[in-house]
Amino acid sequence: MSGPLAGVRVVEMPGLGPTPHACMLLADLGADVIRIRRPGPDLPGPDGIPNADAGLYRSRRSVDADVKDPTDLAGIRELVLRADILVEGFRPGVMERLGLGPEICSDAPQLIYARMTGWGQSGDRAATAGHDINYLAVTGVLEAMGPAGSPPVPPLSLVGDFGGGSMLLVVGVLAALHDRTRTGRGQVIDAAMVDGAGLLAALQWSWKTAGRWGSRDQGNLLDGSAPFYATYRCADGRFVAVGALEEKFWRNLVDTLGVGDLPDRWDRASWPVIGAALQARFGTRTRDEWGSVFADVDACVTPVLDFDEAAVDPVAVQRGSFVRVDDAITPAPAPRFSRTVLPAPSAPSAASLGEIVGEWSATR
Repeated sequence: MSGPLAGVRVVEMPGLGPTPHACMLLADLGADVIRIRRPGPDLPGPDGIPNADAGLYRSRRSVDADVKDPTDLAGIRELVLRADILVEGFRPGVMERLGLGPEICSDAPQLIYARMTGWGQSGDRAATAGHDINYLAVTGVLEAMGPAGSPPVPPLSLVGDFGGGSMLLVVGVLAALHDRTRTGRGQVIDAAMVDGAGLLAALQWSWKTAGRWGSRDQGNLLDGSAPFYATYRCADGRFVAVGALEEKFWRNLVDTLGVGDLPDRWDRASWPVIGAALQARFGTRTRDEWGSVFADVDACVTPVLDFDEAAVDPVAVQRGSFVRVDDAITPAPAPRFSRTVLPAPSAPSAASLGEIVGEWSATR
């Protein structure tokens, strides 16, 4: 085993989205993660496609266990008692009904009990269903997404499920691990996507206080309304991204495009006029032609790549930003460490519950 979390044991209860993603990150960092899997074939998603989430299960072993079977449940309990971290993403109360609630920490004082939900463990919404879009909707984040004159645009599931969910949970786990080195004791972590989404929007809250962020009717600086922070369609129907926020980048952009005599770019009433001028110019060449034009110009202009193109982008290849796991392309583990070598991602493997209990019992 290698990686900064080598030797750390994690039990991952069945879950979707942020739970397996968080455990993937822990496994990428070297933790020994055991994924509890419901017996039988994986159920397809609402679109009927099976195994669509399989890319989140890399670099760890899975054991089939039926939480309704007393023998399997006892085996899971044995694993949890010997684990450093438990990660679960059920609705509040489910783990308690299984007899695996936080009270188990009294028998395993070293345990870091990490709970991942959308609404949190308390509050009037705690027991209700929701998805990424719902968590963003009630935090003000969704309303802020998308340019003026358009409906709010859901940012895939990146902000609620993963940025505000799994990443927040991993931060909590790592903080609790550090605290345990001082105190010798674990603790329970209540990671809620509504909390995480709010934290990710701390800059926008600050801008709102300062007067930089206003209503979506007038548009805002980073929501696609500002012509110097937007995407533009090129002659071939593909896009370039412009992020010329600072004045020097803006001047380089304008000079390279050859669009002079533009209105004051900080007058929001002028944004549609400026945007139309930039769009007219970008529409005269293909995306890759503009990519070549701006390759050596410091103007924060880049081609908008799709996933297949991103995987073979020269800089991504130089950095090894993508790897193959079981014949599938997937993002490489990150971040990089100066001294610790991260383990190479591997395809998920199967083991028996008894095998893992025996292995963990022999060494702890």
